[in-house]
Amino acid sequence: MTDQAPKPSRPPSRWARHPFVIAGNLFFTLLLVLVIIGGGAFWIGRIRYEAPGPLAQDESVIIPESTGLMDIADLLVTNGVINDKWVFVGAALGTKASGKLKAGEYAFRKGASSRDVLATIVSGKVVEYTISVPEGMTSDQIVQRLADVDVLTGTVRQTPREGTLLPDTYKVTRGTTRDDVLRRMAREQQKLLKEVWAGRSPDLPLKSPDELVTLASIVEKETAQSDERARVAAVFINRLNKKMKLQSDPTIIYGIVRGKGRLDRPITRTDITTPTPFNTYAIEGLPPGPIGNPGKASLVATANPAQTKDLFFVADGTGGHAFADTLDGHNKNVARWRQIEKDQKADPAQIPAGTGGNTGATPSVVAPATSGAATPAPKPSAVN
Repeated sequence: MTDQAPKPSRPPSRWARHPFVIAGNLFFTLLLVLVIIGGGAFWIGRIRYEAPGPLAQDESVIIPESTGLMDIADLLVTNGVINDKWVFVGAALGTKASGKLKAGEYAFRKGASSRDVLATIVSGKVVEYTISVPEGMTSDQIVQRLADVDVLTGTVRQTPREGTLLPDTYKVTRGTTRDDVLRRMAREQQKLLKEVWAGRSPDLPLKSPDELVTLASIVEKETAQSDERARVAAVFINRLNKKMKLQSDPTIIYGIVRGKGRLDRPITRTDITTPTPFNTYAIEGLPPGPIGNPGKASLVATANPAQTKDLFFVADGTGGHAFADTLDGHNKNVARWRQIEKDQKADPAQIPAGTGGNTGATPSVVAPATSGAATPAPKPSAVN
């Protein structure tokens, strides 16, 4: 074994001491640090982006038109929907969703994450409200119903013509105008009426779709029983074919109130005998227009009435009606109804839900023109 002196270390090359090399090393070191920090920040941000949010219960927030990304983020923080404005903003920018945010009212679930919130706003799936318009409502009543819906905006410029709207259930969003809803109802009515008129029975004594709507509006007011509509329609069709007066109670009422309310009293003898353009006890054939806005079922039933010879109907005490094709049969039905009324007065618990006393092609019992007990209606021609 020989002892050897250690070799002297080699001095750094002049390239290692070159300023550009030193600067490059420093740059890559800083870059590595930034990558590590950025990656950590991204990882933390992603966790916060997908973590459950602060909402303790479902919440709706309205985002106005022309609201920018930063203002939307502030609005969400203010309403307690998200915790971190910058996580939301960063995600919107990073996913290129910032230009896809839509105004409207949005519903956010309890605990919704920032990811869920951003996806909801980008989707444009705003909160929808349901408006139900019952069949038979007059146009004035429909306008008033829409006036009571606070998510709608604007005032109705002009009440639509009677019978031009389709009662149904409609979905609307906050800020929809009332005129827009009415226009939609009118479009739906025209679309349906065209289909129903095209599929009508070929032997109807009705000259136009307007006449179909007029008669359907009477059918709508006469019965709420779905299985009766076609038979009630048949009574009026048969009467038109025989040149008989329709003698429908609801037309008396419409002639008095003209669709602007309800007649909060029984029909009187004077009401029956007082002519109005709509009183089908006084006029021949159809009234000059509808007495309400009929629904689809009544339009279809009127276009395709039951094949019967019925000419009369009267309440039967169950919420429906008893039908007859002769005056003698009708008088027997009326006698039964009057006995039912008598029994119900003695024991009100017997009155079934939905039963009205004065329904049918003719009134069985009406109030007198002056105060006093109810008395039978007069019997004009072949009608009770």
